[in-house]
Amino acid sequence: MSTAADRLPFLERHADIIFSVKTFIAAMAALLIGFAADLPRPYWALATVYITSQPLAGATRSKALYRVIGTLIGAAASIALVPNLVNSPELLSLAIAAWVGICLYVSLLDRTPRSYMFMLAGYTCALIAFPSVSEPAAIFDTAVARSQEIIIGILCATVASTVLLPRSVGPAVAARVDGWLKGARKLSKDVLAGRSADQAVRDLRLKLAADAVDLDGLADHLAFDRSVGRETVHWMRALRVRMLTFLPALSSLGDRIDALGPDARSRHPLLISLLDDVAQWIGNDDLDREPAERLRERIAAQRPTLNATSPWTEIIVASLLMRLRELVDISADCRILNQAIASGERPAGAKLVFQPDGGVAPARYRDPGMALWSSAGAFVTILVCCAFWILTGWTDGATAPMMAAIGCSFFASMDDPSVGLRGFVKWTLVAIVIIAAYLFAILPAISNVEVLIFVLAPAFLVFGYLIARPATFVIGMLLAANTATMMALQETYSADFASFANSSIALFVGIELSAISIRLIRSVGSEWSVRRLMRRGWIAIAKAAEGRGNRDRAAFAGVMLNRIGVLAPRLLALQGSDLRQIDNLRELRVGLNVVDLRRARHHLSWRTLGAIDAMLDELAQCFRRHDGTAMPDALLARVDHAMAAAIDEHGAGRTDALIGLVGIRRGLFPDAPDYQPEAIDHVGSVAA
Repeated sequence: MSTAADRLPFLERHADIIFSVKTFIAAMAALLIGFAADLPRPYWALATVYITSQPLAGATRSKALYRVIGTLIGAAASIALVPNLVNSPELLSLAIAAWVGICLYVSLLDRTPRSYMFMLAGYTCALIAFPSVSEPAAIFDTAVARSQEIIIGILCATVASTVLLPRSVGPAVAARVDGWLKGARKLSKDVLAGRSADQAVRDLRLKLAADAVDLDGLADHLAFDRSVGRETVHWMRALRVRMLTFLPALSSLGDRIDALGPDARSRHPLLISLLDDVAQWIGNDDLDREPAERLRERIAAQRPTLNATSPWTEIIVASLLMRLRELVDISADCRILNQAIASGERPAGAKLVFQPDGGVAPARYRDPGMALWSSAGAFVTILVCCAFWILTGWTDGATAPMMAAIGCSFFASMDDPSVGLRGFVKWTLVAIVIIAAYLFAILPAISNVEVLIFVLAPAFLVFGYLIARPATFVIGMLLAANTATMMALQETYSADFASFANSSIALFVGIELSAISIRLIRSVGSEWSVRRLMRRGWIAIAKAAEGRGNRDRAAFAGVMLNRIGVLAPRLLALQGSDLRQIDNLRELRVGLNVVDLRRARHHLSWRTLGAIDAMLDELAQCFRRHDGTAMPDALLARVDHAMAAAIDEHGAGRTDALIGLVGIRRGLFPDAPDYQPEAIDHVGSVAA
């Protein structure tokens, strides 16, 4: 009996092995080209192949150009700094550390494939400059040689990934989208069944937010994949908008269902029947399921007409049905777009229905403060290692700041980079053992390049296999890069145990110093990061409430959703913490409703406009001093007063304003008593 894995295409079933073989071929080609070109360190080309290769062809190609440019910029920086500052070691150390820190800062803010260009420009300068201080006159030749070696490795990796059984990004994206939509269907059924408060449902919602951000990063490589057409890239962008809009829409829907109370099934039987049918429709994976148009007609038929005397329950039901229509439209569009991405063509006669108001902009959350702290941590760590090198006068001491630059750059995005650096130390020690076996037991007996390739194959094929698997990617990359550089293969065998031991100790000390320094300077816990991210979200809501623009919804939604995606894996890792109980999508809904009100205010009377603006100003002040506790009752009074004014409106912005105010009231005061119109003095103030 065949399994699902057996039915996959050959390239997918054996993708890890194929990638390892391709990468080894590219690595050996790069090494042989380095030998033929008589480059001083051809093993840098070998190491570069393993550092730059990615299992997906589009991912390798998307970064190739940026890596080349980053290498050249870093080499140019080393040429500019070393000759001019070599006689002042302190100033040279300061300049290189500052260069690495600035490049790392820009890289952390970019958050696209281009970000690697800035990171590489930083630590390439350290790779070239620090070992060259003993021979500053040769810095130009050294920089050119390093650039040639690294570029050869990049080109060999890119060619091998593109020509030899290329693995397209498209199927990987389609598979991830399938998994995401499967989770979205399950989440929808749970929420529509009234289980939105369950911890398992909350965790699934967080996971989908994090997966959406990861998928967004993977989709960045689609444009660089030759096997993927432009239409697929366009469909993926359209799908992304709907995927991200889905989460706050479903969260709003769950909140409105909770607001109806536990006796909703007896009080609103037709509405609950509709919710059950929509849940079944969304969960049905059959391509021939009931047309969405029938559900839209039923939703429209149940939608109440609101007026000044409408009770709170009717307002909630109207808001619920609006969100339910959104959910149906998003679900139908996601199915069409997923089929289009998987097959490469849009299903015949299919039309997209959901029209997001401003959509979700392709914006990414950026944290300048954390980026500055990370770059400052790298700056200080490099200086600490330089001070150790200068004070001890250690010949191989240049390895310490060089490894500090690499380690601090690679692990800068972690809450605690020292954890990554400790892993760096552990797998470097493993690499040292492997290298010693090669240098002093195997390589002395080798007399030709064919045998050299044969004996290198077992270790490097294993390294490539580890790189191909996400769970062991970092391990494989560290083993391959360290083994290639420390083995220092040349055309003639020249290994010396004393030199090997000295360089190994220097490498170990450099990484260990970096780990200790970065732990003291930069490391924070996940809980600290969660609280900081939440605080920045509150400030973003305050700024949205203070703004007066009517076209900022897309950017706000994109950044807020991206921030939640960054926050989600940290929250999921906090087992037993009270922070896991916080509904971050509730605050996102409040922010989106704030932005919607800013747009609706342009179509309201001056009296309603004044009430809404007063409420938004109060809301902004509350969020700026928010500490996670309940919002003050004074803000609830402001919301109710604005709602009373909006109900009396007769203009085009009435419905949008009312639904927005309902969302803010439910988001900030979910346990407050029902809104009572008669408690509001419609002349313009809250009744006593």
